[in-house]
Amino acid sequence: MWRNLLAIPQNLIKNASQITKTFPKQISTTNSLSMFIQTQETPNPNSLKFLPGVQVLDNGHTIDFPKPQDAFCSPLAKLLFRIEGVKSVFLGSDFITITRTDEEIEWKIIKPEIFATVMDFFASNLPVLNEAKPNLDTQINEDDDETVQMIKELLDTRIRPTVQEDGGDIIFMGYDDGVVKLKMQGSCSSCPSSVVTLKNGVQNMLQFYIPEVVAVEQVTDKSDEIVEKVFEEIDKKLDG
Repeated sequence: MWRNLLAIPQNLIKNASQITKTFPKQISTTNSLSMFIQTQETPNPNSLKFLPGVQVLDNGHTIDFPKPQDAFCSPLAKLLFRIEGVKSVFLGSDFITITRTDEEIEWKIIKPEIFATVMDFFASNLPVLNEAKPNLDTQINEDDDETVQMIKELLDTRIRPTVQEDGGDIIFMGYDDGVVKLKMQGSCSSCPSSVVTLKNGVQNMLQFYIPEVVAVEQVTDKSDEIVEKVFEEIDKKLDG
C-alpha cells in the first residue's frame, strides 16, 4: 500500500512531487447533467475512489463515515449508505471513497447505483455536510510543543496528500513519550497493508526528520470495535 510512500525519505528529499501514482480509471458520463465521474482503484481491493469532477469538501479536508449511524450529518453519505453493499463512506476535497462490505459484492453491480446517487445529489444543490466539521487534526495550536508542531507539519505536507491519493487519510491522535498515535481512515482503515505502511513508511519518515520519534502506533475507536462486535454477533445469530 502506498508504494511511493514506502520509498521515503530519500525520494522526498530529491523531489516531493515524486510521491504520486496513477491507477486505471473508468468514466461515467451523463449528458443531462454535463457531469462525469472517474473511478480510481486503491490499494484496498474493497475500496474504490470516485472523483465526481466537482469539489466535495474544502481543499485538504476529509471526513470519515465508517458506519451508517455516523452519516446523520451528511445528506450525501446517508444516500450512499442506502445502496446495498456499501460498508463505509469517506469524503475528501475532490473525491468519495466507498468501501464495500466484502469481496462478494461486485463493483460492476453497485457502481452504476453509486454513479447515479452522486450525480443526482450534486444536481440537487444540497449541502454535503450539515453540522459536522471535517478533520482539522493537523492544525497547529498555540499549546503544541515544537515536536508536535513538526509532526503535524510533516503529516499535513508530506504524508496526508499521498495517503489521500489512495482514497484515505491518516489522522493525528496524539504524541506521548516518543510515540506518535495515528488513526487510519477511508480505504486505509481496513487495508491489509496498513500496518506495513505505518511502520515502513510513516514511521521511517517521521524518525528521519524528528529524532524524538521512537515509534508510530495505530489507534482505533473503542466504540467502533464494540459496534463491530455487536453486528458480528447479530450476523452469527441470523446465520444460525
